[in-house]
Amino acid sequence: MSGGLLVAGTTSDAGKSVVTAGICRWLVRQGVKVAPFKAQNMSLNSFVTREGAEIGRAQAMQAQACRVEPTALMNPVLLKPGGERSSQVVLLGRPVGEMSARGYHGGRQQRLLGTVLDCLAELRGTYDAVICEGAGSPAEINLRRTDIVNMGIARSARLPVLVVGDIDRGGVFASFFGTVALLSPEDQELVAGFLVNKFRGDVSLLEPGLDMLHGLTGRRTYGVLPFRHGLGIDEEDGLRVSLRGTVRESNTAPPVGEDVLRVAVCAVPLMSNFTDVDALAAEPGVVVRFVDRPEELADADLVVVPGTRGTVRALEWLRERGLADALVRRAAEQRPVLGVCGGYQILGERIEDEVESRLGRVEGLGLLPVRVRFAPAKTLTRPVGEALGESVEGYEIHHGVATVDGGEAFLRDDRGNPLDGCRIGQVWGTHWHGSLESDGFRRAFLREVAAAAGRRFVPAPDTSFGALREEQLDRLGDLIEEHADTDALWRLIESGAPRGLPFVPPGAPA
Repeated sequence: MSGGLLVAGTTSDAGKSVVTAGICRWLVRQGVKVAPFKAQNMSLNSFVTREGAEIGRAQAMQAQACRVEPTALMNPVLLKPGGERSSQVVLLGRPVGEMSARGYHGGRQQRLLGTVLDCLAELRGTYDAVICEGAGSPAEINLRRTDIVNMGIARSARLPVLVVGDIDRGGVFASFFGTVALLSPEDQELVAGFLVNKFRGDVSLLEPGLDMLHGLTGRRTYGVLPFRHGLGIDEEDGLRVSLRGTVRESNTAPPVGEDVLRVAVCAVPLMSNFTDVDALAAEPGVVVRFVDRPEELADADLVVVPGTRGTVRALEWLRERGLADALVRRAAEQRPVLGVCGGYQILGERIEDEVESRLGRVEGLGLLPVRVRFAPAKTLTRPVGEALGESVEGYEIHHGVATVDGGEAFLRDDRGNPLDGCRIGQVWGTHWHGSLESDGFRRAFLREVAAAAGRRFVPAPDTSFGALREEQLDRLGDLIEEHADTDALWRLIESGAPRGLPFVPPGAPA
C-alpha cells in the first residue's frame, strides 16, 4: 500500500486536526505504517522534534497518533504570527525571517511548493500511507493561485480530498455544496466526498439531507461523527478564540484531598503553547481558567503567565490591564506565580529586545533576578533535568537568552548544576515548555503550590498525562472506526478519488 488522503475543511476549526489524528490512529491499529503531514501551518502552538526542528503541535500530536517520532518533514512550513499583518516563517524547522501576509502570498509561498512536495514524497516513500491536513478552506478563492496546503498540493500529488464540516455551527449542507461549487473542474475531480463532524442527535434525521447532498454533488458522505467532549487536544491557533472566561476541559474525577486548586492563566496577546496548562487541567481537583482582569486573580491559588510570541507587547498589556500590579502584589504576599518562556522573561528585571519588538531596553516586573537579551538565533532544544527531586523533560522555543543573578535554579542536571529558570519565594520561572507533563514533577510542584496557598489539596497519585493523551487518541480512532465507512475510506486512501465525479457549477471564478 502506498496511499494518501488530504483532510480539508469547510472552515477553520472544522475539526481537520482531530479527524486527521483519528484516521491516523485507526490506520495504525490496522497495522498500517502511517505518517501525518501538513504542508503549511499557521500556529503559535508549536513543538520541538528530537533533531531540534520546530513544527506545529498538532502535527506532533498526529505523529503520536501514528506511534512515530515527529519530524520536520511532517510540517515543512510553519507561520508564527507576530501581529495582524506579519509572521515568522519557519522552514523545515528553522526560522528564516519575518514576512507580511502580502509578501508571503505574493510569491514566497508558491516558491515553497517544491520543498513541500519533496517532503511529502519522502514520507510517501517511507510510509504505507500519509494522511495530510489542509488549512482553512480549499474554497478560499482569493488565495488559490498560490495555495500549497489545500488543492494546490492535492493537485500536485494527486491526493483524494475528504471535506470535513462542523455541523454544530450550522449551515453544513450549504458549506459542503459551496466548497465544491467554488472549485475549478480540475480541483473538483479530487474532492471525493464529505465527513460530518460534531453531530448531536438522531442520525436518521440527517440522512435525507445527506441523500440530497449526494444528488446535488454526486459525492457521498463517508461518515457522521458524533459530538464528543474533551477531544480538542493541541489546538493549532488560540488567536481565533476569545479565551476570556474559558476553562480548559478538566478531569471529571473528584479531588483526592478536601480542596480544589484554582489556576488562573493570564490570556496575554499572541499567547503561545497555551497547552502547557493541559497537564494541570488533567489533574483531579485542579480547575484551570484563562483570565484578563486583575480581580480574577484574587481567588487563584496559582497564576500562570504563559509563553507569548510578543513578550514586550504582553508585558505592556499586563500593565495596561492592571494585571502587572496584581502579580507584584501576589509575589509580595508569597502567593504562587509561574512564568513559562515569555512569561518567565516578563517576570524578570529587564528585557533587551532588538529582535522581536525592536524596542530596545524595557523594564520587566522585577519579580525574579533575571535579565533577558533577545538573540537573532532561536533556541530549539529538548532538555532533560531534575526539579523538586523529580525528573523533568521539556522543550525550548525562544529568542530570549536569560542571565540569572540570584535566587535558586528551577531546573538542574543530574549533578545538581543549574540548567534553567529561577525561583524566589513563591515566584517560579522557566523557559521549558511541557515540563508539567512530567508526572512526578507536576505532583511535587502542585504540593508546593497547595501548601503556599493554604489549600488541603492532594495530587492524585496515579494521574499519567501520557496515558490520558493515549486514551484521547484512542477515542479519536474509535470515532473513525465506529462512525465512518472505513471500507470506503480505505479504498479512498489506497486508490484515490473515484473516477467520473460530476462537475458542480459554477466552479472557480476566472
